[in-house]
Amino acid sequence: MKVGLYLFENDCRLSDNPALTTLASQVDTLICIYIPNTNLWTARKAQCSPSFAVECYRNQTLNVLHQSLVSQQQKLYMLHDTAQLRALAEIIHAQQVTHIGRAVHPGFDEQKLWGKLQDIFPHIHYVSAHSSTLFEPESLPIEVSELPPSFTPFRKMVEDIEPRLPIATAQLPPRPKQVSGLTEFKVSSSYSIKVAGGEAQAQQQLKQYFETDAALTYKETRNALFGKHFSTRFSPILASGAVSPKQIKQALDQFEQQRGANESTYWIWFELLWREYFHWYALKHQHTLFCFSGVNAKTPKTSFYPERFLKWCQGRTPSALVNAIMHELTKTGWISNRARQIAASYFVNELQLDWRYGAAFFEQHLIDYDVAVNWGNWQYIAGVGADPRGGRHFNITKQQSLFDPDGEYIKLWQGEATPQLDSHDHVGWPLEDK
Repeated sequence: MKVGLYLFENDCRLSDNPALTTLASQVDTLICIYIPNTNLWTARKAQCSPSFAVECYRNQTLNVLHQSLVSQQQKLYMLHDTAQLRALAEIIHAQQVTHIGRAVHPGFDEQKLWGKLQDIFPHIHYVSAHSSTLFEPESLPIEVSELPPSFTPFRKMVEDIEPRLPIATAQLPPRPKQVSGLTEFKVSSSYSIKVAGGEAQAQQQLKQYFETDAALTYKETRNALFGKHFSTRFSPILASGAVSPKQIKQALDQFEQQRGANESTYWIWFELLWREYFHWYALKHQHTLFCFSGVNAKTPKTSFYPERFLKWCQGRTPSALVNAIMHELTKTGWISNRARQIAASYFVNELQLDWRYGAAFFEQHLIDYDVAVNWGNWQYIAGVGADPRGGRHFNITKQQSLFDPDGEYIKLWQGEATPQLDSHDHVGWPLEDK
């Protein structure tokens, strides 16, 4: 009897999931488990926990995945134990697992867990595939170790390569008759969120977006802070793996064939390539993705000031625009790409804070959190990563005049400025109220 164990992480779907499809074809029974993110830096250093919005979105995504599994005589089980390796070892022994599968994850801690499993259980057959990228390593013109230090050279290498077509929905064998020591996923009624998650919703979202003309004007609207169809809003379904980037590329190609291609439709492809770059970037640089000096070993002239950090998190800084952005983030779990750049630049350059704590806060509040994209972009802004200019410093006054000239966004998210930033100076002396 061949018993398979599939580890769902950032690939919460049954369609275009090559690792799941391959594993399912090799075993007689299959156990499906969801494993939460394991970024130890955030857990140990920043001591952040997922926000309510993140928990809501994850709950909805997993509920849809569970229902899809149930339709194929399967169930979704949860791995709640923080000691993931020990918990998986117990499952492997108890169920006499012979095969284990998962999608390749760009996160260092996820990669480390996968490696340790193979070291401890060398007799097991392992299956993995690049399910969350446009390309596979063999289709890239370079080795991952040769990835360029910035995006543009990478883009020029790959933008004319056609990704393989998405594959069909996996047909799964039944689960074992007895599964002990595992907790079945149960949808929680305590979580509710306006942004629906899951594979079925992702396919519907793709269909609805490309039924509009939004893709034809995307380049002009993508930097807006809010509005109708200004953003594709594909990032949450990509981050959870409810849809694959190949499926989005296929939908984009079909739109261009039917409605025509222009600079805006190309820009959707351009941004998919940005995401792609950061995934290979994370796989190349591994633990240095979380290092203060980044992949460039360049130490920023910043520190950690608890009061400033707290005010940024709560939207109580001297910038009304930044405060509005932080209010939207903490209330909804999502902000636009431009808003992320503004908030991150303010964090690093005006508040002079350690960029990793900003990245960790985003990690715990964004429903579209992706370890490679989030930490790669924060390194980019902080000047310790993939930016050839050595970091980005946005003029907040100029950003407000360009993207919220009438103050509509600030009013919408109640971004009132707090005049005084520090109650103490940096050596501990209290500052006088003026």
